[in-house]
Amino acid sequence: MADTKAPAGPIEGRWDQRRFEARLVNPANRRGRTVIVVGTGLAGGAAGATLAEQGYRVVQFCFQDSPRRAHSIAAQGGINAAKNYRNDGDSIRRLFYDTVKGGDFRARESNVHRLAQVSVEIIDQCVAQGVPFAREYGGLLDTRSFGGVQVSRTFYARGQTGQQLLLGAYQALSRQIAAGNVEMHARTEMLDLLVVDGRARGIVARDLVTGQVRTHLADAVVLATGGYGNVFHLSTNAKNSNATAIWRAHRRGALFANPCFTQIHPTCIPRSGDHQAKLTLMSESLRNDGRIWVPRRPGDTRPPAQISAAERDYYLERMYPSFGNLVPRDIASRAAKVVCDEGRGVGPGGQGVYLDFADAIERLGREAVAARYGNLFEMYQRITAEDPYQVPMRIYPAIHYTMGGLWVDYDLQTTVPGLFAIGEANFSDHGANRLGASALMQGLADGYFVLPATLADYLARTPGAPVAADHPQIAELEAEVADRLNLLLAVDGDRTPESFHRELGELLWNECGMARSEAGLRRALERIPQLRAEFWRRIKVPGVGEEFNQTLEKANRLVDYFELAELMCLDALHRTESCGGHFRVESQTADGEAARDDEAFAYVAAWEFAGPGRPPVLHREQLAFEHVHPTQRSYA
Repeated sequence: MADTKAPAGPIEGRWDQRRFEARLVNPANRRGRTVIVVGTGLAGGAAGATLAEQGYRVVQFCFQDSPRRAHSIAAQGGINAAKNYRNDGDSIRRLFYDTVKGGDFRARESNVHRLAQVSVEIIDQCVAQGVPFAREYGGLLDTRSFGGVQVSRTFYARGQTGQQLLLGAYQALSRQIAAGNVEMHARTEMLDLLVVDGRARGIVARDLVTGQVRTHLADAVVLATGGYGNVFHLSTNAKNSNATAIWRAHRRGALFANPCFTQIHPTCIPRSGDHQAKLTLMSESLRNDGRIWVPRRPGDTRPPAQISAAERDYYLERMYPSFGNLVPRDIASRAAKVVCDEGRGVGPGGQGVYLDFADAIERLGREAVAARYGNLFEMYQRITAEDPYQVPMRIYPAIHYTMGGLWVDYDLQTTVPGLFAIGEANFSDHGANRLGASALMQGLADGYFVLPATLADYLARTPGAPVAADHPQIAELEAEVADRLNLLLAVDGDRTPESFHRELGELLWNECGMARSEAGLRRALERIPQLRAEFWRRIKVPGVGEEFNQTLEKANRLVDYFELAELMCLDALHRTESCGGHFRVESQTADGEAARDDEAFAYVAAWEFAGPGRPPVLHREQLAFEHVHPTQRSYA
């Protein structure tokens, strides 16, 4: 594999060079070109609004009842940008360096540098939209720190940054909907991709209210459908977030890159029991002022107030003195697992560590802490019935973000011409680990600034010949989708989709979660086909397809999760190194840190779907590091 779209030359000028070389579509011709955008989160909302503003006809889809309910709304802590308002040494180059290093040297340098460049434009764009970023006393936008960096570059709106940014994009999108430039289909889910003459020309979607299945045609398709963390069942993602759009595109020819690179967030409210259907994230921004600790003595179950400072282990500050509680997420998560495995975890089952604000409250005062984190403290208290102003929060790692996704080139185009993937739906910018506050940055960079330039180049080079409404491939694809849904309805077994999802998720968490081993991955690869076969014998989907049927929705998504889970384990098995969120127990240093193997694995693993029942084919895109040379990651 090779990314042929990234220009050569000095890295600082590559994005400007690519934009200059890209062909344009003149304004009059844009009105005759249609673009489908699937998803309305930060990436999709920004893309739909921008493309419509430029004059294209946009047809947009979301399965929520409103575009503003996309999962981007859940992001709390902030968005990175190299503005250097603090004058603390930040720069585009430093943001580029931190992101490549934070991704454990498994990201493309060209893409990451572009992301750092565009970050400064994102803040201006959002301020112009009225996003209420926090401001300091002098009037400048305020910033705070996130994990893996030593500067303060994260812009925020209290603990509601994702919500405020999404509302900005939603307002821009709503303006275009009202103007008639965006045809919005809410409560509609993409179930397959239409490829005609080797190019993406539309999607098959199901109206989730009426059950109607129909094809929508376009000149290009953009997937902005987020990640696949819900394959684990328990994650911080919204329950309806799923992988069907990208997985069906994968089955139609789009390569899937680095599926085993999943991120585990260290700051999550611990699981409380088997009844739970999802987990709740507490923002990483809390680690600015909260101190993380566990008792020094295993089995110490005393209340935290009875454990003196001398009896506490502030383990991140001890192990990583330069970064302390702000080490990257993968490192903080593994460290929490280690101390809990030693029997020093707190709370039910010993699956938790303390995040303590006592020192911050004493130093700053309760009002100052409440001004920074008040809504997060309130959320924690409502969920746990514990007051974090009085007792430490309890947190534990949980599945959060996926760095893997559809393989895309520098233009964000997949291996299917005319099919683009943006935001978390692609793999491109984070490597093996995403630094905190980078997801919002990538989503808006892709949607507002990158895709509009590169998509225009594709459309300018591609004839605008329409696909006939009676094209035989349309009927074939619609029939295939209908058959899949009818087969689910016909089994009439005795198990719910939720029960299968829970079992699959627990298997993945145990064998392909925070630590992976060859033996565990082989166990998972043996069990997943058995579980899938049992699913097709025993699944129970009541009702019919031509109506509102959430059980059918869940079962259909689970069909794709089984195949995706298998590919994740295959990818993790073949990568016999540890890097970022992928930690193989067979590959670690003497002190328990991840041991990369750059000589053997400095590549993107891009998997090709070879057909049902056939093993996937691995393609490798070699990574070159000219500006940030790979070293053993150290945050000590």
